[in-house]
Amino acid sequence: MRILVTGGAGFLGSHLCDRLLKDGNEVVCMDNYFTGRKQNIKHLLTHPDFEFVRHDVIDPFKFEVDQIYNLACPASPPHYQYNPIKTVKTSVMGAINCLGLAKRVRARVFQASTSEVYGDPKVHPQPESYWGNVNPIGKRSCYDEGKRCAETLFFDYHRENKVDIRVVRIFNTYGPRMHEDDGRVVSNFIIQALRGQNITVYGKGSQTRSFCYVNDLIDGFVKFMGQEKIIGPMNLGNPGEFTMLELAEMTLKLVGGKSKIVFKPLPADDPKQRRPDVSLAKKTIKWKPEVQLEEGLGRTIEYFRGQIK
Repeated sequence: MRILVTGGAGFLGSHLCDRLLKDGNEVVCMDNYFTGRKQNIKHLLTHPDFEFVRHDVIDPFKFEVDQIYNLACPASPPHYQYNPIKTVKTSVMGAINCLGLAKRVRARVFQASTSEVYGDPKVHPQPESYWGNVNPIGKRSCYDEGKRCAETLFFDYHRENKVDIRVVRIFNTYGPRMHEDDGRVVSNFIIQALRGQNITVYGKGSQTRSFCYVNDLIDGFVKFMGQEKIIGPMNLGNPGEFTMLELAEMTLKLVGGKSKIVFKPLPADDPKQRRPDVSLAKKTIKWKPEVQLEEGLGRTIEYFRGQIK
């Protein structure tokens, strides 16, 4: 197939391009390099079935493709809060442009949504049926509500125009090609430990997250797009739940060194718990994450060792 990946030079997008090419597809990778990086796809630029297009998903685009994966959006708090209006536009206009193209060329279209649509959840773990507890006017709202609106658009295009959609809600994912300065907890802890700095834990470190290794997530993307039974939304993430303090201690153990853990006040609207209910994915696409946190952290640490000058 010929497949368009928006945000294809990003952390997840570049791994998806790798997988799609490995499976024998032609890939059109579209990115404006706002948070995506050329180094993530440098190894693909000479591949005969890979094409890179520098373009912003906010502006209309036309391609003849069989499938579209819409991954274009800054996904870490420092990046999406840097220009919150741009973040909303990327989610909303990007969805409209991808859906419009899918309607014209009759392509199946995939939306990379997020566990942030659940906000600070009052239901634990979070099933796809939960509507969430989101602050619509906070600093994180540009991302949370932008992704919620994108889901709305996807389902309206499906109902009104019969567009063939797939919607995935991504929980915390980590691995090689993460930004060193993206503000996410895994990269923060690893970089601080590798530099011998104190590891910064917010609050008491009792808030929990679930961490999915990138290869597992991409496998879920491809399996979900390849099936005909359901359109989503579908949670994808690792249901293993860890406190921030446990993650900090595991990172210290794997990196070594003399870093210490220090505590700072909790940021506004920071969810206290986050763990996916992935029973739908297990049942319908026979998917479950395979890489355990300690193994995945080890791989990610080795990547960052090579990045730090």
